[in-house]
Parts: sequence; structure tokens; C-alpha cells
Amino acid sequence: MVFKRRDRRGWLAWMREMFYPTGGFRRATRYVIHRMRRLPDRPHRIARGVFAGSLIGFLPLPGLQFLGAWGLAWVMRGNVLAALLATFNSNPITTPFFAVGAITLGHWMLGIDTPLTAEAIGDGFAHAGVELWHNFLALFGPEDMHWDGLSRFWSDIYLPYFIGALGPGILLSLIFYYITIPLVEAYQKARSAKFKERSDKRLLLRERLAALAQRAADAAKDGHKDPVPGTKQGDDDTPPAP
Repeated sequence: MVFKRRDRRGWLAWMREMFYPTGGFRRATRYVIHRMRRLPDRPHRIARGVFAGSLIGFLPLPGLQFLGAWGLAWVMRGNVLAALLATFNSNPITTPFFAVGAITLGHWMLGIDTPLTAEAIGDGFAHAGVELWHNFLALFGPEDMHWDGLSRFWSDIYLPYFIGALGPGILLSLIFYYITIPLVEAYQKARSAKFKERSDKRLLLRERLAALAQRAADAAKDGHKDPVPGTKQGDDDTPPAP
């Protein structure tokens, strides 16, 4: 296949790519921006897709970001591929800082007095994960399900995270929306001008080749004409030998 990788990646390599790309986040970011500018669509549709994907990327929707970005872009009539690319704002470098700020804001908005520390957040995720696994195994065994850890995780972490991320996520996504429009317009205009310049050069080259071909044809036609009127080609004035 034309686009098949020569060195097939295993599951561990794919998981590593999710957390840290091979070329680094700077190169991955430049690639995403480059791909987004080259999308064959109107700038406003691309910008709506960027808004949808960026907003979904800021929200705590693990495992559902692509689906959510696709759905929101479809509702907003935005570019779906731009929405999927825009979810790149959620990555292991930016997410921890944004999550702490969103949870802090959510606690303030909901009036939650639970102290917010990195240890408390880690314990909340850990207890919720252990309890979720326990409840899954309880489906196939005699043990009872427990919901205390998941309920505490919902009220102390997830719900404040979602509410606290919604406002800043909309604001930042609007900024990305208005930045995307002029960038895409400028790139598309420059690309169109470049294509027009190449087309003009090809047209000029064709005209020159056609002119040379016409000159060659005229020269060949003149070469077949009689040098003196009334004589045939190949005749000359030299008298025959005695």
C-alpha cells in the first residue's frame, strides 16, 4: 500500500505517541497548524470546526473527545477534520495546568470548601479508579458495589472541573475562532496567488513552444519551395556532361 508504514508500530508505541510525539510537541503543533491551514474549505467553516474541537478538548471527556468534537462540529456546520485537529489542545503538557485552574474555579463557583491539592486530586482519581474496577468485578461475583469513592470524585473533582472548564474553554475557543479566520484567508490567498503564478508561467511556456514549433514548420515549408520559379526541386543550371 502507498501510505502504509514501513515500520509497523505496536500498542506500546501508539500509547507513547499519545503522551509524547516522536518529534516533540513543537513539531506536532506545527504539523497540526499546517494541516489546518491547508484544509480545502471556507475559512469560517474551518474556524467553526476549530471552535468545536477546542471547546471539547478543554472539557473533561476522556475517550469521547473525537466523538464530541465531531458531533459539535456537525451541529455548528463546521469542518469536522478541523475539529478533530483542534482537540490537540488537550495534551499531557497543557491539561494538568488547565485542569487545576478549572477545578479551582469550579470549587469557587459551586461553593465547595474541600481543600484542592495535587495529592487530593490524585487520591480522588485513584479511589474512583479502584472503585470502578471493583464494581466491574462485582457484576460477575457475589460482592456488593460501592459508590462512595465515585460519588466523592463526581462532586469534588469531575463536576467542578466540567463547570470550571466550560467558561474559560468557550472564551479561549472564541479567541482561536477569530484567529483562525484571517490566518486561513491569508494562507488561501497566498496559495491561490502562487498557483496563478505557476499557471501563468506554464501558459507562457506553452506559447513560446507553440511559437518555436510554428517557426520550425514555416522554415520546413520554405525549404520545400522552388528556388527559381518554373523549375522543379532538384533541378540546376549545370549542363550535362558530354
